[in-house]
Amino acid sequence: MSSTAMILRPLLLRQGKTAIIQYSLTFADLTPSGRLALPRAPTPFLASQWRRSLVTQTPSSVQRSTEDSSNLPQSASSRPQAIIDPKDTTVEDWEFFQHQKKHTTGLGSAAIKHYKPHELLSNPPRPQDVTLELLMASQSHLGHATSLWNPMNAKYIFGVRGDHDPIHIISLDVTAAHLRRACKVVEGVASRGGLILFVGTREGQARAVVKAAEMAGGCHLFDKWTPGTLTNGQQILRRTKKKVVDELDREQPGFEAQLKYSSAVKPDLVVCLNPLENYVLLHECGIHNIPTVGIIDTDANPTWVTYPIPANDDSLRCVQVLAGALGRAGEEGQRQRLESAKRGYITYEPRHHLEMPTKDEVEASKRGEAGEKSRHDEIEEEFDDEVEAVEAESEPDAYALRMEQEEKARELQARESGRDEKLANLSELDEDLQDEDAAQFSQPDFDLISDRARRAEEAGKSEAEKK
Repeated sequence: MSSTAMILRPLLLRQGKTAIIQYSLTFADLTPSGRLALPRAPTPFLASQWRRSLVTQTPSSVQRSTEDSSNLPQSASSRPQAIIDPKDTTVEDWEFFQHQKKHTTGLGSAAIKHYKPHELLSNPPRPQDVTLELLMASQSHLGHATSLWNPMNAKYIFGVRGDHDPIHIISLDVTAAHLRRACKVVEGVASRGGLILFVGTREGQARAVVKAAEMAGGCHLFDKWTPGTLTNGQQILRRTKKKVVDELDREQPGFEAQLKYSSAVKPDLVVCLNPLENYVLLHECGIHNIPTVGIIDTDANPTWVTYPIPANDDSLRCVQVLAGALGRAGEEGQRQRLESAKRGYITYEPRHHLEMPTKDEVEASKRGEAGEKSRHDEIEEEFDDEVEAVEAESEPDAYALRMEQEEKARELQARESGRDEKLANLSELDEDLQDEDAAQFSQPDFDLISDRARRAEEAGKSEAEKK
């Protein structure tokens, strides 16, 4: 098929039979540079500038242009004309570009919906917006090589693709169904005031994990899981700050004394985006009967998690889609919980086993935050002063001896605290020197500091044994 026929055919389909007469193109219409010119309205320029127009329109346009130039007034014709270099085609190229742009602006198609990577984090999809097309575009169906598969995933696999290096294909219908079930679980836990932990420790998953945790009102972890955080949380999490909130997430004062000896807070649901690297976390969740949600690839064991989502855990786009949908589900659950709380309906029961604080404890907590003493503390201090005054009047010798002993005990305690602080500083300095920047110190200085720390530690032990 010739190039002329290839051009006439779409024009005929768009504009009808008149397109053949209006846009009758021949090989003579091609410019010396090989570009194809489209018709344009005549303008009062020289005939030499129309060599790109159609042959059928050239004679009449040239005639009109010459007539217009002959009818110009004497003053206009007598003006000096600019000298144009015949080899410079800048003006002609610009006019040709504008001409083509004018006639081809409305041609072609416009892509309305296209992939925008940043929207998976700024505006994650809702569970009802996740379609099979989106999952396929996110490469959720691509599994690992058939030699690496786990037989427990047989019910999630759609088929095999490839002859030389075959891989398993995950069924997207199963993925969508399991994702909807996991979203329902996350929404239910959030609506009942549960704490959700999102875990993703692979490179590139940090932003998706943080965004999902923010939407669901939970916690996130994108670093290495510390073994024993759940099984030995009383020691590992003893320094973490705890607080008590009401049904509207407002912090309540006065529970500091009870929280000081309470057990570490454990999550009610754990969402793990890479179960293979977090087997210890899943094992601890199983020990404490904490339900888990995880992305299971063809090489993972689906029995490791409570609610598996068969998908490609190596695709960052797939992980962002699934984490965004789960975060949106948690956001919907939090919205339902707060709306019910505003109406006075509480859909869950507290399990913290805490007692309501007294008025003095609440006042002491507020004064402690402001750096002031509570009335209860002031009354106790006044009572102690009165008791000391009575003892001083009745038994002055015994009172003086007791005060002297208390003063010595305070001095000894101050020395011990100062020594402990020095030991701590020396040990920290020793660790810093060994781990981070030991090279900048000379070896004699390093040995001297280590020797001082060792001697201080031995002195502390000897004093403790004497006591």
